[in-house]
Amino acid sequence: MARQILEIINENPVNPVKLHELTAKMNTVDIADAFELLDGEKIVQIFRLLPKDLAADVFSYITLEKQKVIVETLTDTEVGKIVDDLFVDDAVDLIEEMPANVVKRILQNVSEDKRRIINQLLQYPEDSAGSIMTVEYVALREDATVREAFDAIRATGVDKETIYTCYVLRRDKMLVGVVTAKKLMLSAPYERVGDIMDRNPVFAHTTDDQEMIAGLFKKYGFLSVPVVDREQRLVGIVTVDDIIQVIEEEHTEDIEQMAALSPSEEPYLQTTIVKLAMNRIPWLLVLMLSATVTGSIITRFEDSLAVLPVLVAFIPMLMDTGGNAGAQVSTLIIRGMALGEIRLGDFAKIVWREVRVGMICGAVLGAVNFVRVYLMNDRNAMLALTVTFALLMTVIVAKTVGCLFPIIAKKLKVDPAVVVSPFITTFVDAVSLIVFFSIARAILHI
Repeated sequence: MARQILEIINENPVNPVKLHELTAKMNTVDIADAFELLDGEKIVQIFRLLPKDLAADVFSYITLEKQKVIVETLTDTEVGKIVDDLFVDDAVDLIEEMPANVVKRILQNVSEDKRRIINQLLQYPEDSAGSIMTVEYVALREDATVREAFDAIRATGVDKETIYTCYVLRRDKMLVGVVTAKKLMLSAPYERVGDIMDRNPVFAHTTDDQEMIAGLFKKYGFLSVPVVDREQRLVGIVTVDDIIQVIEEEHTEDIEQMAALSPSEEPYLQTTIVKLAMNRIPWLLVLMLSATVTGSIITRFEDSLAVLPVLVAFIPMLMDTGGNAGAQVSTLIIRGMALGEIRLGDFAKIVWREVRVGMICGAVLGAVNFVRVYLMNDRNAMLALTVTFALLMTVIVAKTVGCLFPIIAKKLKVDPAVVVSPFITTFVDAVSLIVFFSIARAILHI
């Protein structure tokens, strides 16, 4: 389908009738995908040819870079019409990413009601439920019949983001229940909404963190979650499409932080070279400077290395194995805490569990390593035993530290994904060297 759009677009002149006929059969997302293959001039030209009732929907799925091109090229009237037709949460997302001069232009040309709602949502804390919610929901009266409820849905539903879940409110907008379209369809026309609704709805507050909201969607399998203020009045809803985006953003941020990268809000190919470099330099500096610790440890034991230089050959293996062992468990612990599977109260249980895992992993790796070192170093059993014991202790320490650091960071209210990777690397490297040289001195008498 996207290829067919491109064929029409490449005609000179473009046939708007053919374009309308084709886009009428296409999914909005697929039309937006075709826009990603166009340059600036073509984007605006084709966007203007889209049917008016389709343009705003397509606009909401176009990437930010293309949206900027469109907004900067269209007239004030056209910009105002597009933003007025967007759902409020999509309009807020657009405004948050636009330059100040473009934001001013957008707000000057939208309707007064839309501008008021947008300004209200922009005041909520970043990454809160209020910042990602929309105000386009279906509200019903508790005393309405099922027939009246359907009449209300038909009258107002076309402009709502979802009509599957309806929210039952009192006159003061207090949330008293929720009812699904399925429940309404299966009920008799004369039944009252108050008699068939769920009177104990799960809801979020405007200041709740978006990760907590994502947990509600996962736990209950919701398509939308109501958001209330301090007085329990319904002010908006968060829909599943927004939560999917939140989950993707949070996971991307965690992965970048665990890889010692400063998070970037822009896609990789749309991020400038300078910004990519600046996102990486801070943690590279931290890791580089922390390596002075391991350097000083090696210097301290240089007399042992002078007696038996072959020990140097095993240092990279010990440090890499320890780092990998610590990264394995820290990843599992951070992931478990993010999913709510691991709590701070599980501290002792987790440590004891990982100590035993470390003993098993270290024993297996040590046994294999003993054979390797023994055969490759003139059957020197004492050297093989030294390296084996050092590897066993390194793995046990790495597994223990790997589970401790994320829990301690969480206890200190620090994001574990930010601090764990560099600290584990530095700590395990230092410990593995101290253990190795200490065991070498004890066994080999150097």
